[in-house]
Amino acid sequence: MTILLLADHDNASLSDQTAKALTAAAKIAKEQASDIHVLVAGKAAKPAAEQAAKLAGVSKVLLAESDELANNLAEPLADLIVSLAASYDTILSAATSVGKNVLPRVAALLDVAQVSEIIEVISSDTFKRPIYAGNAIQTVQASDAKKVITVRTASFASAPEGGSATVEAIPAVSDPGLSTFVGDALSASDRPELTSAKIIIS
Repeated sequence: MTILLLADHDNASLSDQTAKALTAAAKIAKEQASDIHVLVAGKAAKPAAEQAAKLAGVSKVLLAESDELANNLAEPLADLIVSLAASYDTILSAATSVGKNVLPRVAALLDVAQVSEIIEVISSDTFKRPIYAGNAIQTVQASDAKKVITVRTASFASAPEGGSATVEAIPAVSDPGLSTFVGDALSASDRPELTSAKIIIS
């Protein structure tokens, strides 16, 4: 079976969080001898898909584009992933706002337990994750046939470039109409996000 990685992007460019989550996916793939497909869902997102295709270890990039996917709304994006799920036994994403919003819904629709914010891959079904605000590390073995995983990317290095995967356009599923995009309210800061900062002082 194959691994599906949900790309984190702004349509124009791929987030470094995806390259870090790819490192975790590659460790799972090594255990299973699996291919890794990257899903880029958005609108006018071909530049992000082309960047994903250049990452080492990616065998295929799936590009789904529609107005409903432009702003990473959880419902249409989760429905798209679920429509593809039959071909994959592991679905994962970086534990960003998009991944944390979409993958729990995917897990619920697939009726499986999500493994959240892993920091280490022990085997294809066993992972380490922090609990109690990081004061303890829990080892989790997933028994579901399909695994839905979010990755705490600060624990993984970015996958290098050097790949030459194909980009395949796929149809977007119809929007269930459960939510609409109103606007973004983003805080401005000179500091990098905690999940992507190279140096953290506390």
